[in-house]
Amino acid sequence: MTKFTTLPVFGGDQRKVAEVVRGIMDGKTNNGGLITLATGNATTTTLYNERIGYNSLIFFVPVSDEAEADAAPYGYFTRNTSQTAPVAFTPAVIQYDTTESASGIYLSDNSRLNVRNTGVYSAQFSIQLASDDNALQYAEVWFKKNGVNIPRSASRIDLPIRKSAGDPSRTLASLTIFISLEAGDYIEIEGLVSATTVSLINYDATISPAVPGAPAATVTIQYIAPMATSNLYVSSQQQGQATISHWANDTINKTYGYIVVG
Repeated sequence: MTKFTTLPVFGGDQRKVAEVVRGIMDGKTNNGGLITLATGNATTTTLYNERIGYNSLIFFVPVSDEAEADAAPYGYFTRNTSQTAPVAFTPAVIQYDTTESASGIYLSDNSRLNVRNTGVYSAQFSIQLASDDNALQYAEVWFKKNGVNIPRSASRIDLPIRKSAGDPSRTLASLTIFISLEAGDYIEIEGLVSATTVSLINYDATISPAVPGAPAATVTIQYIAPMATSNLYVSSQQQGQATISHWANDTINKTYGYIVVG
């Protein structure tokens, strides 16, 4: 933090007063500085400044490229192998094997989408189903939060009779929900099938013609509405320091300028 000359409690000589006033007129007050957010997926950073009081207001502005590019938490995960159900009418969670991109959200136990920040999220799954059966079959898929079914989140997907032996019928299904999550919560997608001839199926990329691979399942989750007024705010303060809450951060050099008022 840049230091500028201050005055004693009862004022100073004319030169001191002129120097301080000149600095103020030039916008050079000593109630600001820089703060770089803690890393390691930290959600808080402590700001130390002797001018902070219990009733101070603190304002922030990004001053680094990393801070300017700060993005709300998001995650995009895929399953790139087929998944079959060993038993019909028995719920099983969909598992994922690839983190395509993510920030503030991570995959655990191959099925759990964990969030590091409290807020409202949009969650969407997309699955490719195949049925190698001579009869009509179906699948049911729904969302779970912390291991508990989310009410009214299920979809039923009907699958027609297979086209011929070795050529199954195929269906693409998707669903989006909004859900409130606390830091540390997780969601999963679970489902069941009416027969073991119904499965999640993936398709590998081809060279000629050039077509990218088609995952058996994808899931995306994105932070859409904060519980706080912004992504960077003062969650508590005392004389000489303040706790700054922010989105889970694992990016170095995420630096903000700040001004303390009052």
